[in-house]
Amino acid sequence: MKKIIFSISILTAFLFSCESKQEEKATCDSLATDSTKLCCSTVPARFPHATKDSTSSIEKSKDTSHTGMVWIEGGTFDMGGDNKQASEDEYPKHKVTVNGFWIDVTEVTNAQFAQFVKATGYVTTAEQKPDWEVLKTQVAPGTPKPDESLLVAASLVFSAPTQPVSLENYSSWWSWKEGASWKHPHGPGSGIKGKDNYPVVHISWYDAQAYCKWAGKHLPTEAQWEYAARGGLKNNIYPWGNEAVNKNKVNYWQGTFPNTNTQEDKYYFAAPVKSFPANGYGLFDMSGNVWEWCSDYYDHQYYSTLSKTNPKGISNPTGPEKSFDPQEPYAQKRVMRGGSFLCNDSYCSGYRVARRMKSTEDSGMEHVGFRTVKN
Repeated sequence: MKKIIFSISILTAFLFSCESKQEEKATCDSLATDSTKLCCSTVPARFPHATKDSTSSIEKSKDTSHTGMVWIEGGTFDMGGDNKQASEDEYPKHKVTVNGFWIDVTEVTNAQFAQFVKATGYVTTAEQKPDWEVLKTQVAPGTPKPDESLLVAASLVFSAPTQPVSLENYSSWWSWKEGASWKHPHGPGSGIKGKDNYPVVHISWYDAQAYCKWAGKHLPTEAQWEYAARGGLKNNIYPWGNEAVNKNKVNYWQGTFPNTNTQEDKYYFAAPVKSFPANGYGLFDMSGNVWEWCSDYYDHQYYSTLSKTNPKGISNPTGPEKSFDPQEPYAQKRVMRGGSFLCNDSYCSGYRVARRMKSTEDSGMEHVGFRTVKN
């Protein structure tokens, strides 16, 4: 099973664009080291104000109800990989106890996010122009400035190739598209009219945090998310059990990824929330549809560290104190869970409840959203 890196920053997008622009190839070559990884190991925060306190000006909503949420009774479970598809960072399986919490029944929708934007005037990461003066302080001295045509408000949009391609080169199916955002999920000319009940996408971790602060909620910890996704089942692979993934269970990629989707589940992109059966806790789309942000930093050795320091188990873990991904040691990343409409066993078994993914906090793509919790 190939390991997927989801760190998408302005420099990564620049490199993607370079691959199709011969005049910029020299710049790409100077930054690229391994085609199976991102083209540069230093992936800086995308915007100067994008920090942990970047939501300080967002007014918190006075609505403290639990509308659209379900209460999950606390308990103890075995956290981590359940089958041979599990990656190294899903092991070892370890005992975790979580207190009870409220969690959204669905992913946050376009309609819900629109209410937040209307109330606060918030502008998402994808809708802002990157600042090269900040970015250049976080890369190797002498790194050339990207062309101004690339330093624009933009986001990554899925663009299927017309023929089979190497799964090592994901620039073959991602396009850095100016104007792509939560309002325009497929780029200019697309929109969300009539899609109020679709999950909001092109959401960075910062965007999700801002929404949570306004709503008086939080992003789930990785432990809360997995406990909820399992739906009360013990050591099963998927939210519904161990039956193989299929069109009746989840929105995922059928066919040959990334060029041919047979759409047996009726959806090419994201599906409206509640389009597929809920798990045992009444939660929808804990598998597939869009990736969901968690609050935790990502560290590839976090599970092994927990098992060594807490051999009898741990209560309410909140993740490591700092991020570390050996594939990109300078990038600060957060955990993502749940998989998306692009997941396929040939490339990404993200719909497994134990599957861990990670991305930089400024990342936002066509298949990235979130849901919230309340303790």
